[in-house]
Amino acid sequence: MTAPTTPPSMGIQAQLQLQRPGFALSLTLDLPGHGVTALLGPSGCGKTTVLRALAGLERAQGRVCVQGQIWQDDAQGLWLPTHQRALGYVFQEASLLEHLSVADNLHYALRRVPKQRPADQRIAIDHAVELLGIGHLMGRPSTALSGGERQRVAIARALACSPRLLLLDEPLAALDSGRKAEVLPYLEALQHNLRIPVVYVSHAPDEVLRLAHHMVLMEAGGTIASGPTDAVLARIDTPLATSDHAATLLTGTVVAHDASDHIMAVQCAGGLLHLVCAHPRSIGSTVRLRVQARDVSLARQAPVGSSILNTLPATVTGLASAGPGLALVALDAGGSALLARITQRSAHALALVPGCPVWAQVKGVAVLG
Repeated sequence: MTAPTTPPSMGIQAQLQLQRPGFALSLTLDLPGHGVTALLGPSGCGKTTVLRALAGLERAQGRVCVQGQIWQDDAQGLWLPTHQRALGYVFQEASLLEHLSVADNLHYALRRVPKQRPADQRIAIDHAVELLGIGHLMGRPSTALSGGERQRVAIARALACSPRLLLLDEPLAALDSGRKAEVLPYLEALQHNLRIPVVYVSHAPDEVLRLAHHMVLMEAGGTIASGPTDAVLARIDTPLATSDHAATLLTGTVVAHDASDHIMAVQCAGGLLHLVCAHPRSIGSTVRLRVQARDVSLARQAPVGSSILNTLPATVTGLASAGPGLALVALDAGGSALLARITQRSAHALALVPGCPVWAQVKGVAVLG
């Protein structure tokens, strides 16, 4: 997967420093000007503080530039208050105006759109309503919505402000799995239909893999990795790589589907992958696949007579400890990055070193979305 390319002046650049008792934020961000950038890290690492600083709700020191417009530059004494920043902000809990209907909540947001904003930089309410699938809710009181509906309305209201930047602070955290599944497709649709950069805070790696083209890993108020999501996931020197969530992200094209046993074939850079899929994608469509490190085993010779459907030739590119008795192996499978978590005993028995050829046996592949 390739992150959206954006001229530096049209992306998001920020240098932020903030000191509190027991916590210090100090980081530099250079993010794409469209698509979803995810901030991922443990609780208390500063993700929400970054969003609040970008929005001007938190007075950090430094500089913030969004798509060529400077919102803060302490060296020049420039500071735009929140109401003058062209942004939309969605919190964990949808903060709708409960005395207003859904339609009135959206029209209230129009007050934040400067009258001088060019027409080609405005988002029509009808467009926001269509993208979030809330047309049938417009006449309802905001108090008569489910959790998933409230979040969709909150996102549509943020879009109605015609923002240059959309900030989402764990918008699915308060929802159960069913409501999350309801909202996620609409979040995916935003990046395909709008060229507004989205900065998305989450604790859930699965959400990040599904939505984000760019990722920033945070720890203790700073960044430890930043870049295209697939490249960051493939690194073996981050806490994410040594966690239970270690996985890589592949992009491929659907080339076949066998209706008799519900097996879908996806062509990736490293070869053909087969996976069980009861609801297949159309032939020729692009899909994102998650391969967890614990679902990849290794062999020095091509396996024969195995129940594992997916076996790819690969080259070891790196090794690291994944905890007591465990090794994390980075692989290049014909241009597709994979991670394998195996025992240290197996790593020694196979004599794994960077550069040696192996066969990667992929026991599980998940389609995202």
